[in-house]
Amino acid sequence: MLDWFVIQSLLVRLGVLVMAVLILLTGIYSVSLISKQAAVSRQVKAMAVEGKAGEGVWSLDDKLPVVFGAGSVLSFIETHPVARITVIYEPLMWNVSERMILVESQDKRYAYYPSDLETRIFTDKAVTAPWGSKLVFIPRGELSPGNLELFERLDQRFANARPQSEKDGWKAGVSGVLSGALSLALLTFLYLHFKGQFKSLKFIEPAQVQGSIDDLVGMDDIKAEVAQIKDQYQRRAEYAEYGIVKPFNVMFSGPAGTGKTKLASYLAKELGLPILFHSAANLETGFVAGGANTLSRIMAMARRRKKCVVFLDEAQDLFMKRGGRRKFDDDTANTLLSVLDGVRSVNEAEIIWIVASNFNSETMQMDEAMLRRFQMKVDFRMPNREERLAIIGRYLSGRADKVLPDLDLRHLVAVTEGRSPADLETIVNQAGITAVQAGCMIGADTLMQAAERVLVGNVNTDTTVERERDRRIIAVHEWGHFLVDLAHERKRTNDDWELILADMKTIKISLKANPRNNALGFVFHKQGTNLLKTKGDIEHDVRVLLGGMANEELFFGEEGTTNGAHNDITRVTKLLHHAVAEMGMYRKTRLNFGALARDGQGDKSDVDEETRSIMEEQSERLYAETREILAGLRSLTAHLVDKLLEGGEMGLEEALFEIRSFEAS
Repeated sequence: MLDWFVIQSLLVRLGVLVMAVLILLTGIYSVSLISKQAAVSRQVKAMAVEGKAGEGVWSLDDKLPVVFGAGSVLSFIETHPVARITVIYEPLMWNVSERMILVESQDKRYAYYPSDLETRIFTDKAVTAPWGSKLVFIPRGELSPGNLELFERLDQRFANARPQSEKDGWKAGVSGVLSGALSLALLTFLYLHFKGQFKSLKFIEPAQVQGSIDDLVGMDDIKAEVAQIKDQYQRRAEYAEYGIVKPFNVMFSGPAGTGKTKLASYLAKELGLPILFHSAANLETGFVAGGANTLSRIMAMARRRKKCVVFLDEAQDLFMKRGGRRKFDDDTANTLLSVLDGVRSVNEAEIIWIVASNFNSETMQMDEAMLRRFQMKVDFRMPNREERLAIIGRYLSGRADKVLPDLDLRHLVAVTEGRSPADLETIVNQAGITAVQAGCMIGADTLMQAAERVLVGNVNTDTTVERERDRRIIAVHEWGHFLVDLAHERKRTNDDWELILADMKTIKISLKANPRNNALGFVFHKQGTNLLKTKGDIEHDVRVLLGGMANEELFFGEEGTTNGAHNDITRVTKLLHHAVAEMGMYRKTRLNFGALARDGQGDKSDVDEETRSIMEEQSERLYAETREILAGLRSLTAHLVDKLLEGGEMGLEEALFEIRSFEAS
């Protein structure tokens, strides 16, 4: 409640306070009126005397004339002979009654409408006065019709003489209803606020964070950086002696799914600090200065806590250079700059700001003023081979009783090259789902099926089952890629088939349609592990990419080539442009013309004539070499196409077996 209150505008705060005061005042006023009316009701009831039906106690003598009494009823009773005193009452509310007194004296009935004070004195004296025995208490609802007509006329006469407590009867009810209505309105207002915008601004206490930093497998270098943040925070007085007095602003950068959010929560847990999670993408509220106001509210909540962690995720836009964008984007970035400023008050000195993004300063231009606000930058990365193996093993250990023993995870680890820990967790979960549906244990095949489902997408055969021509073209195309790559591997390994099986990138060739990229077939392959590519590696990649179109031309002629090679040609163009224009290959000079385009000194879409000429020349040469390779494998290709059309898909081991069998025959 306090967190919510400190982030509201002055107008909202005053409104809530005024409403709370009104609820209190109307409640007190209603209670006081009801208490007074209850006292009056008890006093009226005290006037009653015992009587029995049929003894004339509950009736009035219609023959006696009625006149209006002069003065007070007590004065009249004490100065005149009294035969009977009749109190007629009618309940007005649950605890308030209207009363009228008729005094019989000297063959007349004198009508009085006593005030609150008179009623109190009248009640007190009735206990000991001689006329107390002459009191009769009659409910108005039990009077005869004639008597009721009489009292209607008396009501008109005494309309302006009713006691104040009875006049205020309606006020007590209205005051109570108003107090309840205000309370309900205030609760509704708070509920809507808590349910809406405020629910995303909520601190999580350390005890609510599940797990610990030990649950993050691998990434020891990154965890060491976080340990340094912890040490600096816990021993900030000692660091201050060495001049380290900057605020605790930390930048997490790296690909999505690498554990930035988890690591921030584990750091907060180890420091014993509450943490607030918020997405920078959701800072804007749709109103002018919405993002800046949201940051201000977050800062107000953090100041109230004094010691806490604020984690701002998905902050790519805030790190981009200011100017030239929408003005409110710059306003939000400027507010964040002021929040992260090095000059802070004592109350802000122990607030740790962790701002996360999916890129770093090396891959994209970032605002220099923003970068200077962070004294520590932690760059996250994708897990390496050993870490992926450990991560998958960790996820499988949580369901060990449902996993087959002695799993061979080499293929799965190879397939997931360049994938994040979040992707690996998704694959293991998908394998569990598949195993439950099939009623079996999680095995290597189940994991590979899950990897295909996650990395490639859902596939189906219905799209291509009746399209024999398209299926054959796709088969020819995909075998073109595969056989060019295989020829290279056979030459490199000197026909070592076991080594080829281990090193080939292709895992499966399928004729199933893939809705994710609108393809009528796909090749499931490993990601490349070579970060450094030689000129020969680039040329091999180009040949493999050109293998699909070259094989189509060999089987169907130049007129029979399809647009299925569009993506291949695009990638070839980029590879050759990288080799010629950026790496200076195939030319005497070693200049990177692409850097000029990135620095704003040229247009990257413009390719000079020399570069274009070299790219075209090398493309023609590599395409001719690819055709030559595939021309010698035409009969093998036809055999593999028939086998693929028959089965719909073929794995690497099966493909190598078919190739060796064909060559042996």
